[in-house]
Amino acid sequence: MPAMTTYRAAVDPSHCDFLGHMNVSRYFAACSDAVFALQAELGLTPADMRSGRRLSFAVVHAESDFRAELHAGDLLRVETDVVAIGTKSMTFRHRLYRCPDETLSFEATFKGVLLSLETRRAVEVPQDVRDRAATFMAA
Repeated sequence: MPAMTTYRAAVDPSHCDFLGHMNVSRYFAACSDAVFALQAELGLTPADMRSGRRLSFAVVHAESDFRAELHAGDLLRVETDVVAIGTKSMTFRHRLYRCPDETLSFEATFKGVLLSLETRRAVEVPQDVRDRAATFMAA
């Protein structure tokens, strides 16, 4: 399966810094929001986080590359796939594209541990979540 579209937005002028391009923090915010969209596809929905299994991924390591600037008014899309599935962790790759010309603007890899929201400790990834994640594995 190809990477999943996990986020879409337009760059708001308030997201830009005094250099005139989207601020670094906004790239990471888009990827952070993308993780929650992916989690829902994996069976860890917001409702499940609030009153169900009470599990969520927490980023423990991130690597990133800035490829092309984004400016106010640009449309963007984040595509996410799963790079690795560990016992208590997963690694996600996010690619942020400027639309409609499909320019790759940013790439980031996030390693996240599955966190129990009750104990605040890493727990094993449930089998149903692993199975769903396998369908989003990078080629």
